[in-house]
Amino acid sequence: MHTVRLFGTSRTYAVGKIVCLARNYSEHIRELGNEVPESAVLFIKPSSSIIGDGEQVVIPPYSKDCHHEVELALLIGKFGKNIREGEAMSHVAGYGVAIDMTLRDVQNALKQKGLPWEIAKGFDTACPLSDFVPASQVPDPHALRITLAVDGRMRQDSSTALMMRRIPAIIHEVSSVFTLEEGDVILTGTPAGVGPVTSGARLCAEIEGVGHLEVSVQ
Repeated sequence: MHTVRLFGTSRTYAVGKIVCLARNYSEHIRELGNEVPESAVLFIKPSSSIIGDGEQVVIPPYSKDCHHEVELALLIGKFGKNIREGEAMSHVAGYGVAIDMTLRDVQNALKQKGLPWEIAKGFDTACPLSDFVPASQVPDPHALRITLAVDGRMRQDSSTALMMRRIPAIIHEVSSVFTLEEGDVILTGTPAGVGPVTSGARLCAEIEGVGHLEVSVQ
């Protein structure tokens, strides 16, 4: 089982499920030609998809078009079901940097057939994830610069201020479907600028005040 830690503490968390929010930045919705959703679009990555800083993404042989998506990650610190927005932030133990690796060709083919996306989103190494900073050290998670560079060239450069659903709303909607437990992780969506990566590429993701995450592609 994969574990993450809170910087500056001795606390570690065994990661349970990773709940991901799609279509939470309007410019990203536009760049992929999707519709703005009326309710949260959720999917899950297994904890077996996690790799850490300095490790390698392995693109499965069934895909020829793997994309990067940098995201702010939330570490859940306590149990909750049907969490009210006014209480939601108390369930966040920390913030981290994640990259939602996506097999775009596979995802698009599955969407056209009305089938689930899991093999495009949850394959082994599909979730590079940093350790977490305590929530108390991030005064406003809705005002953070979020970036991702590939081989030193900036691809994604945005702000969490542009999230369509803010963190309390995300936690409320997620917990109305999935009971949240200590060690669960929520990915809050990606801004515009997603694009393909190929073997040998180096990805460097960074979120202001949270940390950075660097991985390579095998």
